[in-house]
Amino acid sequence: MDRRSWTLLLILAAIWGASYLFIKVGLRDLDPVMIAFGRIALAALVLAPLAASRGALRGLGETASLLFLLGAVQAAAPFLLIALGEQEISSSLAGILVASAPIFTALLAIWVDRDERAEGLRLVGILAGIVGVAVLLGVDLGGSRAALLGGLAIILASLGYAIGGFMVKHRFGDFQPIGVAAGVMVASTVLLLPAAAFSLPDDGVALGPLASVVALGVVGTGVAFALFYELMTTVGPARTFIVTYLAPAFAVVYGATLLDEEITAATIGGLVLIVSGSYLAAEGRIPGRRRPVASAAPLGIALPPAPSEAHRAPPGPGRDRSNPPRRAGPGAS
Repeated sequence: MDRRSWTLLLILAAIWGASYLFIKVGLRDLDPVMIAFGRIALAALVLAPLAASRGALRGLGETASLLFLLGAVQAAAPFLLIALGEQEISSSLAGILVASAPIFTALLAIWVDRDERAEGLRLVGILAGIVGVAVLLGVDLGGSRAALLGGLAIILASLGYAIGGFMVKHRFGDFQPIGVAAGVMVASTVLLLPAAAFSLPDDGVALGPLASVVALGVVGTGVAFALFYELMTTVGPARTFIVTYLAPAFAVVYGATLLDEEITAATIGGLVLIVSGSYLAAEGRIPGRRRPVASAAPLGIALPPAPSEAHRAPPGPGRDRSNPPRRAGPGAS
């Protein structure tokens, strides 16, 4: 990759890693429902015009029911669960636990996707990731029932990302990924609107929490996805998904330096186990070695982290015929 691509990649990782910081600050004055709704609605305002300008929304209306289901599984519920979880745990731990999404992808593939079943080093990655999750839940969060439940909420969000990834692969492979991402944000906005209407703050919202939610939606989700698809186009999916393994480290740095969060040996150990395990579960190889031909792209999900390309599919509505189909991208958080 050239210097510009590496710069964009690091900016994207820095942005996605900051999402957990923005959520933590937003929780000072706002309900988790309002944070999730504000994030999704603002991201929709960024992504929908961009997708429309590229003709990426064509045909999505015919899949409205599936799009709403995908929105619930992959955006509305996970974003809400992450905000709920961060009420009880640190932003840095949230960023690390979300990185377990590729592990769930590999586990689910055993039953739902023969092409992505784990074997060899991928199985090693799954085991390492599970141990990392157990270290964080048992050591860093084991002393408090509320913190443990918060950590489990984050893990459940990662499971939603993984399930949504398979839906994208098998149901939306004919559509441009940025169109699917925009459609998911619009559908999720509609889904959360009733709950958000009953979650308006009773008192005024300070500038810090308000600005954090705006940054989370516009920059952390909307602009981040635009950068993501720019990199997908210029350097390809395999290199773009390096961001998946960089974002948790940024989350830890932000939490420690800006929020004065405690970083323990268990935190670092869990980070190493989960990130390395996710890498092996997704890539099936040791860094520096060539990816096996049968695994030309990493395992993936559509919104928070977990890489892969979709299978080739016949041209369909909304499909960009000049390029092979790609996943809707990771989510960051």
